[in-house]
Formats: sequence, C-alpha cells, structure tokens
Amino acid sequence: MDLGVRWKLHGDGRTPAPGDVVHPDERLTWPRTLGLGAQHVVAMFGASFVAPVLMGLDPNLAIMMSGVSTVIFLLATRGRVPSYLGCSLSFVGVAAVIRAQGGTSATVTGAVFVVGAALFLVGLAVQKFGARIIHAVMPPVVTGAVVMLIGFNLAPVTASTYWPQDQWTALLVMLFTGLAVVCLRGFWSRIAIFLGLLFGYGISWVFDRIFGRIHSVSGGAEAVDHWRLNLSGVGKAEWIGLPSFHAPSFQWSAILVALPVVIALIAENAGHVKAVGEMTGTNLDDKLGTAISADGVGSMLSTAVGGPPNTTYSENIGVMAATRVYSTAAYWAAAGFALLFGVCPKFGAIVAAVPGGVLGGITVILYGMIGLLGAQIWMNAGVDLRNPLNLVPAAAGIIIGIGNVSLKFTDNFSLSGIALGTLVVITGYHALRAMAPAHLKTQEPLLDEGTSSYDDAADDSGGQSAKS
Repeated sequence: MDLGVRWKLHGDGRTPAPGDVVHPDERLTWPRTLGLGAQHVVAMFGASFVAPVLMGLDPNLAIMMSGVSTVIFLLATRGRVPSYLGCSLSFVGVAAVIRAQGGTSATVTGAVFVVGAALFLVGLAVQKFGARIIHAVMPPVVTGAVVMLIGFNLAPVTASTYWPQDQWTALLVMLFTGLAVVCLRGFWSRIAIFLGLLFGYGISWVFDRIFGRIHSVSGGAEAVDHWRLNLSGVGKAEWIGLPSFHAPSFQWSAILVALPVVIALIAENAGHVKAVGEMTGTNLDDKLGTAISADGVGSMLSTAVGGPPNTTYSENIGVMAATRVYSTAAYWAAAGFALLFGVCPKFGAIVAAVPGGVLGGITVILYGMIGLLGAQIWMNAGVDLRNPLNLVPAAAGIIIGIGNVSLKFTDNFSLSGIALGTLVVITGYHALRAMAPAHLKTQEPLLDEGTSSYDDAADDSGGQSAKS
C-alpha cells in the first residue's frame, strides 16, 4: 500500500529551474529538505504556540502533538496533500468562554475532543456524498457569519485580560506587528506574528531595565507589582523531558459552546485543499473528505492526552507559494522537528513566559483577522448582503455571538455567545429560506465548484499549472 513516503529526486536536487514546481512526490537533497522543514516549523511557530498559551494548555505538548497530527494527515492523504497541522486559533474564544464558566483544562480538551469527532464524521460524509453536502447545510453566508462571530467574540479577552497588563507594551507590539504584516515581503510577512512576539519579549526586557516593575493585574483579580518578563521558570526547566498530559472531561455545556467551531475547521480544510490543488495544478477533489477526517483524527488524538486541536495552516501555504516546493518530505521533516521541541521543557518555559502585554498587542490584530476571514468568505463567494434572506440571520447571529447574548432554558442549561449565535445563523437561514418568496432565493456558487474547478485557462494551455 502506497503511504506517500517515497520521493523522486527533482532534477539535480539542488535548485529547481525557473518556473519549475517540486511536486508532493518529489524532493530536493536531504539537507535542503531538512532546511525547508525547519522553515515550515518557523512559519507555523507564531500562531501554533500562541494558541495553547491563550487556551491555558501546555505549549510543549501542543507542539509535539502538532507533529503527530501532521504525520497522521500525511499518511491518510497518501502524501498527496502537503500540509502542516498546527494548533487551531479558532478555539481560543471557546476556551475562554469555558474557563469563564468555571471549566478546567480537562473540560476544554473534552469539549474540543467532541469537535474533532464531529469533524471526522463530516469528513466521512464528504467522502461518501461529495462536498455538496457541506453547502447544503452551510452555504457561504452561514459559514462566513459563524467564522466572523467566533473571531469577534474574542474581543473582550484582549480588552479585559491581556491589554490592561501593560498597555504601552501592547500598543507598541500591535504597531510593530501591523507594520511587519504589511511592509515585509514573502516569507518574513508569513511569520509576522512570530516577529511581533520576539519584539514584545525584547521591549518588555528593556522596559523592565528602564522603568522597573509594573503595577498591574497579572494572573489574578488584583493589581500587583511584577516584572513584565519573568524568566525564572526557564532556568529551573530541564532540557529533556516529557510534557504534562491529562485526560479530557466531558460537560454538555462546554461541548455546546465548542461545536460551532467545526464550521470554521471545515472551511479551513476545504480552502487548503483548493489552494494546494490550484498551486500544483492537481485535482484533489477525492482527498477533501480524507483531509477533513484526518484533521479530526489528529485533533481527537491531541485532545485525548491534554493538547489543543489542530488544523491545516495557511502560513505553510505561504512558504510553499514562495519556494514552489510542495514536497511532503519537507513536512515529514517539520513534524520531526516539532516532536523534538515537544520533549524540551525549557522551550515550553520560554513560551509560557510571554508577557501579558505582548499577548495584548498580538491578539488585537490576530482576533480581528480571524473575524474578518468571515468577510473574506462572503466576498469570495459573492454573498449579496442586500438580500434580506442573507442579511437577517447573519446580522442576528453575529450580534448574539459578539455580545455574548444568553438564552436561559433551565437553571442548569443555557445557550450563549458562539453557540447561540451559530444556532441562530444556521436555523434562521434555513427557516427563512423555506418561507421566503422565490425572487429572494438566488442561486449561490456551490462549494463543489470551489474545490473541483481549477483554473480553466490551464486546460486551454495544454494542462499547464494553474495559477496560485
């Protein structure tokens, strides 16, 4: 059985010719492949270690399980879909809501485990029925609205938790990160979040030397004097050791908060498969369901031992687009590096020492970008918000999600925020569509068309690679 772990040497294995593409089943020389793998690790690093910190989970375990999940994904797709599975930022808001309700890390991972199981089942359904089943339940107007409310629901976390810890550091980090995203080019722009974190570490150290301790809230309810950058835990940490594991705990209230995120994960996976197919000029329709299921399995395995969920990373698509090297051998190398980082507690201690003000500056941009991905889904699909059939359910659901509106059913059961907003968008859209007059039911592009129709110009030019 072909598991996609054999690669042909591309050309001389050194430098691809101008315009050449190194395909998933090809590789460069092993030293170059290892270098590309390290580059993929750096690209995913920023978001992938910010996510567990924001969720209150072990960053060492998160990085280790991202490597394990990547291996699972590569084996499941038989090496046809180059991808790195890093920690998903879509669950940061979910974790914050669950913890605000009194949930523990076990409660968070238990809720997310169920989301991983749901994603796995969706992948099986897509394999059997095709991508049209996704569109039938979640057309672009619904998907965009849910992604938007998930991102913007995070705003209070930044405003009340991170930013107040050190407002001036947060402001400077926000400005630096914004400049890095906009002004840097190629690979460097892809790791702008990571660069922002490094800048934040540096500026926090400088401020500690110049101004001394800061008086603010730090991990508690009351303001105290503390150092902005506290590296005391780094010196105590060992160089080699296993991360901390814990079993998940399942609570219905937490599960209902987390389930809507499955919509964002489906959209991310579909977009990733489409993007890779377009860049390599390969039709990957038959791997869409497999990719979704593999992501679900990877997330289930990670959360089963106490890690965060994983998803395909657009940062790594950027690295492939810049290098035109799509070899899955590089992703195997990246997974190997991630496993090594996972057994280095000193690395985890450095990550855990990220100052709150730095996270404040990063999350202002990061959370907003997550929310605006929903608007991008609308734009790409040509969703007409002048049509009340689209406008009304999306508007209602987004306000409920952002405002954390609550609907109480009993003393022990209520729906609020992300869960309630998602429910309103999905049920509201389909209920209104069933009752709407014919002239409002305009046909929207099917997701099938977005994942199966590559650049028509490629066919006209004799099967050349599609445009990325």
